[in-house]
Amino acid sequence: MILVFTGNGKGKTTAALGQALRSVGNGKKIKMIQFIKGTWESGEEKSAKRLAPDFELAKGGIGFVGILDDKHPRSAHEETARKTWEFCKEAIDSKKYDLMIMDEINVALDLKLIGAEEVKTFLKSAPKDIDLVLTGRGAPEWLIDMADLVTEMKDVKHPYNDGAGAKKGIEF
Repeated sequence: MILVFTGNGKGKTTAALGQALRSVGNGKKIKMIQFIKGTWESGEEKSAKRLAPDFELAKGGIGFVGILDDKHPRSAHEETARKTWEFCKEAIDSKKYDLMIMDEINVALDLKLIGAEEVKTFLKSAPKDIDLVLTGRGAPEWLIDMADLVTEMKDVKHPYNDGAGAKKGIEF
């Protein structure tokens, strides 16, 4: 199956992690590779270490693109996203995993950091015995059409709107 978690609301990565937790509980092997997200340590990284070797998490990003404290040129984000995409393809082709999570790949596609046609072609030919989860805002229409399951998170209310910062254990 191809599962897509998208939308402007919070919870896309959290939903993917919930799917991973369920899969680990059913004896499956999971690999999560994060696009975009930087090198800071997150709660999901700490949890992944506790769920190893059944759940592996790797970061491929260098941080948010063009916002917050981003000091990297676009070319650095493009190169990092391309390498992360190659890493994803290798993990999928290895057939070592039952579930592959490509966290924030939708953002990488939306920002054109990686090529949509290449991703589309690869997904069409991906092994059918691995489930794929693709997260992030801005999922392209072709991906929504291709997916078996699509959930859109809608932003109804968030503390950010009142000036609150990110909360440990909730946002990271």
